[in-house]
Amino acid sequence: MIFKGSRYERVPVLEHSDPSGRIVPYLALRQIPPTPAREEHIVTEGQRLDHVAHLRLRDAERFWRICDANAALWPPDLVAEPGRRIDIPAAEG
Repeated sequence: MIFKGSRYERVPVLEHSDPSGRIVPYLALRQIPPTPAREEHIVTEGQRLDHVAHLRLRDAERFWRICDANAALWPPDLVAEPGRRIDIPAAEG
């Protein structure tokens, strides 16, 4: 259900039984772990978080690690303002 390397990889799958008795699987809430920064990045005009992740972490799909390090729930918020400094964590952690 969840691919290896996903931010949800370690989140438990729970089950809910609806009124008809059908079992519906769902993911538990994901707790955001402490994600310390190892460097900083200054956002430039028009940057997207997946581009920053590719540049800094060598994997565009690791943009969520940058979100965790900056306590951001909505990725575009981190790159909305050119000149903003954002924390960049290690690719794994």
